[in-house]
Amino acid sequence: MASGAIFSSLRRRRSPTLDAFLAPVDLSDVALVQTLLCVAREIVSCFSKRCFFFQRKNSWSLIRRVEAFQLLLEYLHDSDSGSSCLPPTTVLCLKELYLLLYRSKILLDYCAQSSKLWLLLQNDSISGHFHDLNQEISTLLDVFPVKDVLLSKDIREQVELLQKQSRRAKLFIDMKDDALRIRFFSFLDEFENGRIPDSAELRSFYVEKLQIVDADSCRTEIEALEEQIVNHEGDIEPTISVLNGLVAMTRYCRFLLFGFEEDELGLENRSQKKPKKRLITREIAETFFTVPKDFSCPISLDLMRDPVIISTGQTYDRSSISRWMEEGHTTCPKTGQMLAHTRLVPNRALRNLIVQWCTAHGVPLEPPEVMDAMGEAFASACPTKAALEANRATAKLLIQQLAGGSQAGKTVAAREIRLLAKTGKENRAFIAEAGAIPYLRNLLSSPNAVAQENSVTALLNLSIFDKNKSRIMDEEGCLGSIVDVLRFGHTTEAKENAAATLFSLSAVHDYKKIIADEIGAVEALAGLLQEGTPRGKKDAVTALFNLSTHTENCVRMIEAGAVTALVGALGNEGVAEEAAGALALIVRQPIGAKAVVNEEAAVAGLIGMMRCGTPRGKENAVAALLELCRSGGSAATERVVKAPALAGLLQTLLFTGTKRARRKAASLARVFQRCEHASLPYGGLGVGYAFASNSTTTRDTSFAGDVSVPMSISVL
Repeated sequence: MASGAIFSSLRRRRSPTLDAFLAPVDLSDVALVQTLLCVAREIVSCFSKRCFFFQRKNSWSLIRRVEAFQLLLEYLHDSDSGSSCLPPTTVLCLKELYLLLYRSKILLDYCAQSSKLWLLLQNDSISGHFHDLNQEISTLLDVFPVKDVLLSKDIREQVELLQKQSRRAKLFIDMKDDALRIRFFSFLDEFENGRIPDSAELRSFYVEKLQIVDADSCRTEIEALEEQIVNHEGDIEPTISVLNGLVAMTRYCRFLLFGFEEDELGLENRSQKKPKKRLITREIAETFFTVPKDFSCPISLDLMRDPVIISTGQTYDRSSISRWMEEGHTTCPKTGQMLAHTRLVPNRALRNLIVQWCTAHGVPLEPPEVMDAMGEAFASACPTKAALEANRATAKLLIQQLAGGSQAGKTVAAREIRLLAKTGKENRAFIAEAGAIPYLRNLLSSPNAVAQENSVTALLNLSIFDKNKSRIMDEEGCLGSIVDVLRFGHTTEAKENAAATLFSLSAVHDYKKIIADEIGAVEALAGLLQEGTPRGKKDAVTALFNLSTHTENCVRMIEAGAVTALVGALGNEGVAEEAAGALALIVRQPIGAKAVVNEEAAVAGLIGMMRCGTPRGKENAVAALLELCRSGGSAATERVVKAPALAGLLQTLLFTGTKRARRKAASLARVFQRCEHASLPYGGLGVGYAFASNSTTTRDTSFAGDVSVPMSISVL
């Protein structure tokens, strides 16, 4: 991460401070010359035999200058002149030399390690960095007090020669490299104009000129460009839109030139993110190190993994502030100010500092989970025609492979369609229009776990585009295959994504009854809600909520055990809000109210939510209890109004609840008033009861309008 910080400083043409290098040495020490010599030797040993694909002349020229400095430093080190007896001006120049040598090391390492396509795009800029560094070396040599230091004749001549060469050096941009860069953009222009470049010319450029010779190296180049998109800064060329087009074009070439055949074991390994090797565990690390206050989230007090800025200017960890907002809060946790909006802006500067601190102290820091979402946001922002046309051409190749390729090739194609469908409604539209859905449906029954998981996730991503929902539902056997994956899928992720797909499809009212009537669908969702992972439970409960908004699904959900699963979910903080919302809809029908009353834990679970739930959860819980009294008859009403502490909770809601919760609480208080049982606990309603008696008595007629749950679909 130090190299990233230093090169970032280089790009801005600002000299980095010593602190930016996290230098492990004290430059005021008597071992200054020894330290400089070690750095110079490291540069020469690491890069003198390195073959640079780009910036060859600039790199070799810089290495030769470092070699000349190495000779000077070796002489000073071996002579009686140590840094302790050097003139102050010379010591000052040597300290400046340390910065120049370290920056040289970073720049050379950047050129040696960066992707070929990125170096090609940055050809002019990086050449400028070499020139800037050479100018600073020239300035250093101009002020270096050669006459004040006892040097041999040979060393003095070497220093003077280096000085002359540095003065004469001009900005050098390799014309061959620049011609390649221009050619790269010319291919993009062809896509922009609606033409697909000639495959022979693309092969010549990527394979012969850039030596990108296989699918693996091409994928590495794509990932490097995508990383630049995620970390892009507004003042850096090329722009995000251009980078998107170049990524799309290179992805097209990856399949056009290198096909689809891959080692299946390698494909499976790539589909499962391996945990990174850690020096120490996070828990042990946090025991030994005190996290700087500025790096801790004000809400959780933990080290921030993904710091974001809210409208008040305060920074929080994304997961913590997102949860705060989802609970219905509209103020800043730290300042109490009202939020002007709910947009979260990544605080990349702080994130970089946190990463540097973690690297320096050996503290593990996993990448934020939203990094994919960030990449999608960048990639889907203002798509250019070139990017769209390249993606369209790629989609055609992928669908051709799905139609007639080998099993391994189909698996690769499904994965790539899944990834392509993550970014933008245009991609989702033309993938479906090109006929991908029937082939993805066929892969749902594949014995290959990776193929099945990618195909169901691809359908999930495609279903986010509304027009594709009808295409999926109209495809014969597709819904049944999705349900089969939910019931019998090879992997947990496949089952979860099948549930999420049903949730997405059930957003269309006409499909809710069709999905609920599909054999095993509701049963599988109920089972996932009871036994799934936290994410699986979330997918299942949101799908069940959608299905419960259709009045004709009530009986089916009772028979399938969904009511039992929803009641059980009331005790799970992650899904209780949605479960209470679904129950509030089910109990609006007498048969649904009877089923809920028969669940021993139902009323107690809803009361518990009124006490400890989120604002939206409390709202749904009181709505469910109210509807239970209205539809469940006297037995249900008696169970509700005799519930311990209900009167006090109603009074609290009447004063502190959301507008909708206050309205529901007032209506429930009126139920108390009309009840003829003398033993009903009126005590404690107080002002709240008076408020209830003055409220409107009109019953809401909308079925789902008075139940609120957060609904979102994540592309995967």
